[in-house]
Amino acid sequence: MQVHIGLKKVIDNSYDITIDTLPKLHFDTKIAVVTNSTVSALHLEYLLTKISAKELHVVTLKDGEEYKNQESIDTILNSLFEHRFNRKSMIIAFGGGVIGDMSGYAASIYQRGIDFIQIPTTLLSQVDASVGGKTGMNNSYGKNLVGAFHQPRAVYIDPYFLTTLPQREFGAGFAEILKMAVTFNKEFFEFLETAELNKPEVLQEAIKRAVQTKAKVVAEDEKEQGIRAALNYGHTFGHVIENETAYKKFLHGEAVAIGMVMANEMAVKMNYMSQKEAQRVKSLLEKYNLPTTYSIKDVKVFYEAFFLDKKSSDSAITFILPLGIGDVVITDKVETGTIMCVLNKFMDK
Repeated sequence: MQVHIGLKKVIDNSYDITIDTLPKLHFDTKIAVVTNSTVSALHLEYLLTKISAKELHVVTLKDGEEYKNQESIDTILNSLFEHRFNRKSMIIAFGGGVIGDMSGYAASIYQRGIDFIQIPTTLLSQVDASVGGKTGMNNSYGKNLVGAFHQPRAVYIDPYFLTTLPQREFGAGFAEILKMAVTFNKEFFEFLETAELNKPEVLQEAIKRAVQTKAKVVAEDEKEQGIRAALNYGHTFGHVIENETAYKKFLHGEAVAIGMVMANEMAVKMNYMSQKEAQRVKSLLEKYNLPTTYSIKDVKVFYEAFFLDKKSSDSAITFILPLGIGDVVITDKVETGTIMCVLNKFMDK
């Protein structure tokens, strides 16, 4: 005996990304602003001048990738329960990628899902983490292994927040911009080679192009069943590096930068990319003081960690490799010997 449930997708998850001065926002419901101690001290007062709500509460978490965990998620959820939030209530993620990911995840599971808005305050979160609906947290097995796809209702990118961004954080954000140019847009890459991102109007143009690139990919493949996985260029290696260093030595974008160099090494070895092209990418990373080297202590341990990557299967590791500059291939056909050869080049001597 069978009973058929005919579920048809009728919900439109589309939303707008506004790149401009943050407008006045009014909400006829309960709002929880989730932020961290650093962003709160710098910008919370400014944000609160822009928001009016039926009821507003602020949840302040500790700052750092190491706090992207279940304890922080519970802190958010407990506040929602304590203030009797309902399904019409909303979360505002106010911070970098860590805050955005955790806020979105908490929103996705609170009473089986409530709305949230992204107001990203770092370059990395403005060009990448806030767009596309990936939410989650880390655990002892790796990065973002627990989470959900939960699209925000809107994203507000205010360049004003970048005025207090440390140079190291700026570089980390640039790595994510470069990632999208290398994999999808050769013209954008060439723009970045000569762009003076210290000029506000040039930076805003770079942010716009990065967001447009990611938005196009997400619209085509929301749940990462195909081409969206290409946005993980540099991340397969980078996530292992982050986990090995307990999320304390490198910012996410810095680990991705190293991962891009490692992926390029593999692409060169497989004749997907020329050495000259790989050097152009590395030079741009170094222009923004991003790390491009890493010393692997145990190649076998590093290799085994690949199998915890969300894109990999039980017996095959999926790699995102550039095809020159402006194109990309997603492959699980890299021979073990090739992988080990690349890893050995980065082994601690």
